Amino acid sequence: MNPLFLDRNIFILMLSEAIVWGVMLLTLPVVASLLRRWDFSDYTSGQFRLERRAYLVTTVAVFVFVLKLLLFPYFIFTIDKLSAVVPGAMCAAGVISFDPSGMHLLYLKVTVVFVLVWWLVIHRFDLVEGTYPWALLKFRLFVLLLLLTGWELWMEYRFFDALDIHAVLNCCATLYGLLEGMNPLPFGLEKWWMVTLFYLLWLLIFFSYLADRPLRYAVGMVLFGIIAYYSVLYVFGTYIYELPGHHCPFCMFQKEYYYVGYLIWGLLGGGLFLGISGVVSEFMLGVNASGLKRFSSWLLSLFVFVCTLYVLSYVVRNGTLLQEEISSEMMMPM
Repeated sequence: MNPLFLDRNIFILMLSEAIVWGVMLLTLPVVASLLRRWDFSDYTSGQFRLERRAYLVTTVAVFVFVLKLLLFPYFIFTIDKLSAVVPGAMCAAGVISFDPSGMHLLYLKVTVVFVLVWWLVIHRFDLVEGTYPWALLKFRLFVLLLLLTGWELWMEYRFFDALDIHAVLNCCATLYGLLEGMNPLPFGLEKWWMVTLFYLLWLLIFFSYLADRPLRYAVGMVLFGIIAYYSVLYVFGTYIYELPGHHCPFCMFQKEYYYVGYLIWGLLGGGLFLGISGVVSEFMLGVNASGLKRFSSWLLSLFVFVCTLYVLSYVVRNGTLLQEEISSEMMMPM
């Protein structure tokens, strides 16, 4: 076994993940019985017993799922701390890129978080309705989450077990640095076009919510998620670091930058997940998710405000934009 498992943060993370999955596994027989016998229109004593069991299962699930959501930023914190003991790694980027399974694990964790958020959204609507019309959907999603979290736990174990603390890893400058003659931005965009789209898509989301245009809102969410990631990585992130050539999504999680990465990526992820969950719920469940979309829009607006604030702060203090060679590009969307 890799001695890294004796590291305090890894031990706490793996133990917590194992407890979460173990609790979910223990409730599986009850969930299976609910899937087989649930019928809210049946007023028998058996159905009443099932309803009491369903209340217990959902209460446990809410507690476990909220804990699971908190473990995601703790995973980022853990791999960032490992960068201090692994040669070559300056931040979590080098650690997570040690093996291709690292990025696969990160993508799986993001998927699990989205499904968890959607489960909690469905649970809220189910309770408000009173007749529990989506109870069976919740139980099926619970089984799916059990499989996903089990797979995630196994991949997490394999990732930490394979990590070699004596190997020299790549730093984030190598992983996210710009190669001469290559444009890493989506759709071949120039930076000023990307920043322009960043603000236009944010306005599209906000006004689509106000005008109650769910399809336009959903498309805006997906496109904004893509553009926002690259905008933070190649534009706004450089103002956080105050280094024109530093393009890394992980360094901003460190103490030197006041852990602002948790705020920035948390606002973006929370806004996108809640907004998309609201739209999916409206289309699939036929519910009114305007409150959810409103909260999502405000989270994204706060995300845009924080990103813009870093640029404005730098300009006020220095009287110029960070990169002289793109100043003409950046002035257009500003």
